[in-house]
Amino acid sequence: MTPSQTEGVLISQSVAILIDGNNIERSIHSETGDENSMLNFDTLIPRLLDNRGLSRLVYFREGKQISQKLKDRLHEFYHGSVRPCHKSADIPLSIKATQVASKVDTIIIMSGDSDFIELVRHLKAEGVRVEIASVPSTTSKLLIEEADYFHALNKEFWFTLSPKRSKRKTPLNKKNKKSIK
Repeated sequence: MTPSQTEGVLISQSVAILIDGNNIERSIHSETGDENSMLNFDTLIPRLLDNRGLSRLVYFREGKQISQKLKDRLHEFYHGSVRPCHKSADIPLSIKATQVASKVDTIIIMSGDSDFIELVRHLKAEGVRVEIASVPSTTSKLLIEEADYFHALNKEFWFTLSPKRSKRKTPLNKKNKKSIK
């Protein structure tokens, strides 16, 4: 029985989910061998929350080419936002984590990057529960050890889109060809 299934106990925790988009995307692509694989938020978010309340969800992504569909979906279903980053998501994600630390009970960092070890230590010293969610094969063992809890992301939490078919013109047969004079 998990803590949230304990009868008579009401869990009233607020959670912030901060996603290092580039790290998670690279991890999933490495695991699947397919760059068309992506997170299934509809399966993942409820599992991460485990009957706790979602306070914030921020998807940090390097570059300006960020899917409008992703932005719209995260906003519509989770009141989340997508934040473009100049370079790596490490600094913007760390700043956001320290800003929300006093406003939430738990911060879930979706990244396997060992650069977040010091952030995890700092947040825990501030009294925040810190959980890591990432693909085990690409996650720093030290990061897992430092966290209060580790959520292993596996194929249950992603899907692969079929590649878009190119719109090819149908070859003209002799009857449809126009003669050029």
